Amino acid sequence: MRIDIFTIFPGIFRGPLDESILRRAIERQLLHVAVHDIREHGVGRHRSVDDTPYGGGPGMVMMAPPIFESVEAALGNDVHTVPIILMSASGERFNQEIAEDLSRQPRVALICGRYEGVDQRVRDHLVTGELSIGDYVLTGGELAAAVIIDAVARLLPGVIDAASLDEESHSSGLLEYPHYTRPAEFRGWGIPEVLTSGHHGQIAAWRNARALELTRARRPDLLAEHHSPPQARVGGNVEHSDLRPG
Repeated sequence: MRIDIFTIFPGIFRGPLDESILRRAIERQLLHVAVHDIREHGVGRHRSVDDTPYGGGPGMVMMAPPIFESVEAALGNDVHTVPIILMSASGERFNQEIAEDLSRQPRVALICGRYEGVDQRVRDHLVTGELSIGDYVLTGGELAAAVIIDAVARLLPGVIDAASLDEESHSSGLLEYPHYTRPAEFRGWGIPEVLTSGHHGQIAAWRNARALELTRARRPDLLAEHHSPPQARVGGNVEHSDLRPG
């Protein structure tokens, strides 16, 4: 899979892409990430990428020409077929289902906004969807893009042991059950006896009960979605067509 990132601060991605699982996925050529500096297509001698908003108001707005030219130069003929996603506080909330959907794409482009946002014409005529990682505002889209890359990359075949993905949080619609490892006792705190019983059925039942308990306490909204008919679910089994061209 290839992911193209468009940003005016490419250095932000050096840390996330150079460490741990993402680095190994890139080294093994399971993932290719290209970071493109929008300033290379900036306007004028100073390579400007932003300007004051029409109608007045605080802050600056990222101009359309540098973004369009950067994306078109990098994607070439793929510009009409690749999902081009804008990181946006007003976008659709990113979740595991969208991560899985994106992981099946051969190529994805992520645009990182800054300042007061981007010229609306980028939204209207270039991007195929907008994503937010939560109900808060960041200084830019770079950290959000890094989160999406991490969530998507770990789903690619060969990046992580497939068995590790089966029972983790959100894969079944529930939060993940508690985990314990050695020592069996630490500072007087033990572990649930069922986990050392060797009875796989009882262990599975305990894990399911704890997952339900944790989800009910922390994310009851997931239970509502998980047990609702498909047509009534938020996200449900609906295709995220707004993240795809055409």
